[in-house]
Amino acid sequence: MLRPTLGSQPSCLAPRVWGAPHCMLTRLPERKGRWLVVAPDVAPYPLRFWVDYPEEGRLSRVSTAFRAFLVIPITLLSWVLGGVTVVAPLLMLLFRHKYPRWWFDWNVEFLRFSSRVTAYQCLLIDTYPSTDEEQSAHLVIDYPDASSDLGRWRPLVKWLLALPHYVALMALGLVLIVAVIVAWFAILLTGRYPRPLFRFVVGVHRWKLRVIAYAFILVTDRYPPFTTRPIG
Repeated sequence: MLRPTLGSQPSCLAPRVWGAPHCMLTRLPERKGRWLVVAPDVAPYPLRFWVDYPEEGRLSRVSTAFRAFLVIPITLLSWVLGGVTVVAPLLMLLFRHKYPRWWFDWNVEFLRFSSRVTAYQCLLIDTYPSTDEEQSAHLVIDYPDASSDLGRWRPLVKWLLALPHYVALMALGLVLIVAVIVAWFAILLTGRYPRPLFRFVVGVHRWKLRVIAYAFILVTDRYPPFTTRPIG
């Protein structure tokens, strides 16, 4: 199976990598000067997530030092709102085979909000998470056509099919905790978030969001890839 290829000079890479006259090129927003080369028959995943790397890599030492306390109120709010995101689309797909646009918009906005909270928890951003502004964490989800893109009965088993991802994310979560602790010390000492750790933390959250989109808010039937890298 053909795989996307990263390159810094897409104009000359595309024909040679794919052996085809045309390829789709997608710039990676979190990696300046880098491109994702995607063959025409490899569709981008319907969820894209990235976080802007801090300008000049600088983050507030004071905010970082007290982040564990500052994040408590907004984390509690995200937990309260999260309880209503799963049941409604599940029932709508089972009984009406529809995914109402207004409910899709609600779920997307909630995931954007929770992603900002997670980015703040993981020290990726200094700005306190907004309930409505996009800020530095960006999430895009394609709206599905329920009649053609979503199976009517699949919501009953998708949570089970995602079990391998739960195991992988549990393991990655342990590594992520260590990465955030290392980043905490690095920011206190240097004011900077090490870029490799930044990419890793963003990638783990991207993986988790794909699983949520597939198994819980049910916006896609495409099985999530086992990768932290962006796809499309």
